Amino acid sequence: MDFNDIQKQWNNEKTDNVVLPTNLKKIEAANTPLDKIRKNLKKEFFYQILSIVFTGFVPLIYDFPKELIPLFYLFFSLFLAICIYYLVKLYLFYVRISAITMKTKDNLYETYFDIRLNMELYKTFGFALIPFIILSLIGFLYYKFSKAPGFLTSEITNFQMIGVFSIVVFSFLSMGIALEVWVNRFYGKYAKQIRQVLDELKEE
Repeated sequence: MDFNDIQKQWNNEKTDNVVLPTNLKKIEAANTPLDKIRKNLKKEFFYQILSIVFTGFVPLIYDFPKELIPLFYLFFSLFLAICIYYLVKLYLFYVRISAITMKTKDNLYETYFDIRLNMELYKTFGFALIPFIILSLIGFLYYKFSKAPGFLTSEITNFQMIGVFSIVVFSFLSMGIALEVWVNRFYGKYAKQIRQVLDELKEE
């Protein structure tokens, strides 16, 4: 093999994953927002698990009547199954981004799209829990108001039904908006920072 053959093979080598020194600093700059996402996820796990444990003890804390406790834990078991499924997914995402080393543009792209995908997963998790939260709130209020004299014998008017329906719809929309704001504040803005780095690399 002569020098020309060696030169030809060298020119044919793929250079897609080669990082130029001028780009390396920009890629490494994406580690800062990624660190923020890791820290926020770690806090999320702690608070989520704490809230689940607290929810499990609600009948004992508020002295629920014995006939309502089996019904509560039936709903709680469904609630717990959904929480476990999504929390495992988010934990695996946390493990992935903790093991990432930002050295190439390809790594940065993969990480960015993984973050965006798991942001949508987090939103789905939140929306899946909203019905449980609303039903629990309605059940709790019903339990409290049922102690009032004549509550069970009084007729429910159409106006009251419309009021309850309006409260449920408003609560659902409010929680949905709050979830969107929460995800964008703690994860979305850092994903945008990583996207800015990718856009800067495209321009070069």
